[in-house]
Amino acid sequence: MTQPTLIRRVPETLRTALTLAATGVPVLPLRAGKVPFGNCRVCAGNACGGRPNMKTPGPCDCPGVCHAWAAATTDPAVIDSREWAAAWRRAVCVGYHPGGAGLTVVDLDDAAAVDWARTVLPATRTVETTRGEHWIYRGVMTSRNAVRPGVDIKSTMSYARYLGPGTGPLTALPDTVRALAARTPAPARPAPADAVPASVGGDCPHRTPAYLERGITMAEQQITEASSAVHATVYRTFLAVLSRHGRCGCLTDTHVNRLFTAAQAKGERARHCVDAWTNARTMLGL
Repeated sequence: MTQPTLIRRVPETLRTALTLAATGVPVLPLRAGKVPFGNCRVCAGNACGGRPNMKTPGPCDCPGVCHAWAAATTDPAVIDSREWAAAWRRAVCVGYHPGGAGLTVVDLDDAAAVDWARTVLPATRTVETTRGEHWIYRGVMTSRNAVRPGVDIKSTMSYARYLGPGTGPLTALPDTVRALAARTPAPARPAPADAVPASVGGDCPHRTPAYLERGITMAEQQITEASSAVHATVYRTFLAVLSRHGRCGCLTDTHVNRLFTAAQAKGERARHCVDAWTNARTMLGL
């Protein structure tokens, strides 16, 4: 008697991911909350020295979906692997690494931001989101959140949610968008009387990179190991990092992205991370 043929059910998210990967777009599964899956135990607290410290996309030696944006890949053998299968079954949507695909996404979070973009930015491919639009440009730049009200920039070392192919041709990344991410140093303000005191003065105490690295690693671990009150833990951790390292100019975008990645892996939205970081800076008078 002929045995019935078993038909494998492929999640729609996996189908979409494989299609995107075939066009050269690095992809990863996103769980509820539209955030990456948390690191495995081996990679927890970035103990493996994984990809967020590096400049190129791709997984660490762990075969699982670790290190958020850095797990994004175009390799179908990895995407459709046994190690990723459980993540695809739980995934609510597909994420991708814009910088790895040579793209920059201007994430317009509301109608006001869209109106601003239509006035200021050159037209390009657009994709509708729940509340606004993604404007996608051809070219790569540094990612940065909250460059203006309701506007985030997602390119290198970041991920965006795939919401469809969009409409319109791709336009080359303009200087107008690059200028949004350029930071202008803010004038120093006196700390409030009840602020947590900074532990560093005018001279930089971080003579060796290991000192700052240990502090960032411990902060990532504190966020990752939070079992409750994640919002409060993220804020307290940001406050502690800034109180020790926020006045001497040693913190870089890479350090901040590592903290944001750890927070988002615990379910925090990117907007919440920006708000917590801004509130901590305000508390310290930075």
